[in-house]
Amino acid sequence: MKITKEMSITEIVQQYPQTVEIFRQHGMGCLGCAAARFENVAQGAAAHGIDLDSLLTDLNKSVEE
Repeated sequence: MKITKEMSITEIVQQYPQTVEIFRQHGMGCLGCAAARFENVAQGAAAHGIDLDSLLTDLNKSVEE
């Protein structure tokens, strides 16, 4: 797994731009908000009521392709 729950959302999007669509599909369309700069994936998923394991699986699939 390249992307972990401890990684910051901003770090992921900068390193893997293709993940933006995955975040949006899971209900995290506010990647430009101030909180995204400071939150890690686990915090963002919790704040939006998103299944963390499912999000991580899809994010990692997108970077493996």
